[in-house]
Amino acid sequence: MKNLLKILLLLFASSTCIFAQSDSLTHSRWTNSMVLGFNISQISFQNWTQGGENSISWTGIGLIDLIYTANPWILKNNLKLAYGRTKLGTANYKTNDNELYFETVLSYDVGWPLNPFFSNTIRTVLGNGFDYSKTPAVKTSKFFDPGYVTQSLGFKYSKDKVFSSRLGIAIQETFADQFAFLYVDDPSTLDKIEKYKIDTGIESVTEGAYQFLENMLFTSKLRLFSRFNSLDVWDVRWDNTISAQINKYFTTNLNVLLIYEKRQSPKTQLKEALQLGITYRIM
Repeated sequence: MKNLLKILLLLFASSTCIFAQSDSLTHSRWTNSMVLGFNISQISFQNWTQGGENSISWTGIGLIDLIYTANPWILKNNLKLAYGRTKLGTANYKTNDNELYFETVLSYDVGWPLNPFFSNTIRTVLGNGFDYSKTPAVKTSKFFDPGYVTQSLGFKYSKDKVFSSRLGIAIQETFADQFAFLYVDDPSTLDKIEKYKIDTGIESVTEGAYQFLENMLFTSKLRLFSRFNSLDVWDVRWDNTISAQINKYFTTNLNVLLIYEKRQSPKTQLKEALQLGITYRIM
């Protein structure tokens, strides 16, 4: 956890220090947003003849947006943290959500429909991950094992705050240690285990938001990445959420996350979560 805090502080510091000294010299504006959510489900039985088993499940999520505007520069930071656990009966706790996604996009408005940008994205898990389809469960990941870091340079199109799409040449680094054989290692080199891999290719990121009712919002973000040496294979990450605000503190969310990365699994991965819980907007 200490390493996680250090990394997060370093990320925010590095992405904001570039502009910190220009506040007094140019017209600038910070736009900050932080949303924290917590969902819990619990049921217990005692002398219950109709069957059932004690259970508890909880999920916490944090969404942080930090946007700096200093015309013609725009720096956008986005951090998503999600972690959850489930316990059924006397069984041990199992992880049901486990994600860290940090993205920084620096763009320059040249007055064209397409504007140049540079982005940096970091993806990993917050805690230990397991494959529960096997008995006993098999540990498959931990914090920054694997970790993905992607830099991209290209052009971006955006329309207000509703839609944006960017396409660029990308470099993706994959880091692993204990689980290098799952995510990084080259099976053709039998005499050693690689713990680091670098790929060059094309990255596309498209995101949009649509408010179809007064209190309901649909957001979607699609990321595609393909390597130059295998342009017929694409990594896909498609994150979709429908949010309904019940009142100031309570909300319900339906999230569907689709992932396809051939190295992780030859089959498409799909996660669906319907949650009702407390959401608090700090900024």
